[in-house]
Amino acid sequence: MKKSVFKTNINCGGCVATVGPYLEKARSISHWEVDTNARDKWLTVKGEAIDKQEVIRLVKEAGFEIKEKKGLFGF
Repeated sequence: MKKSVFKTNINCGGCVATVGPYLEKARSISHWEVDTNARDKWLTVKGEAIDKQEVIRLVKEAGFEIKEKKGLFGF
């Protein structure tokens, strides 16, 4: 299973509930979670063949900002 991490502005339970139905549409995601306690509000998605562009598009459709985490420190 592969994992991708994204920086978002999904910052509360209500925001998670809003983005949830969008992420549930993605066939490439088998599991997702948002760390709302982290400063950068990490969205972690897992799946066999994650379509990162689809994840970004769906989160933006839900009304949130998102950037893919690349490398240990950069975006």
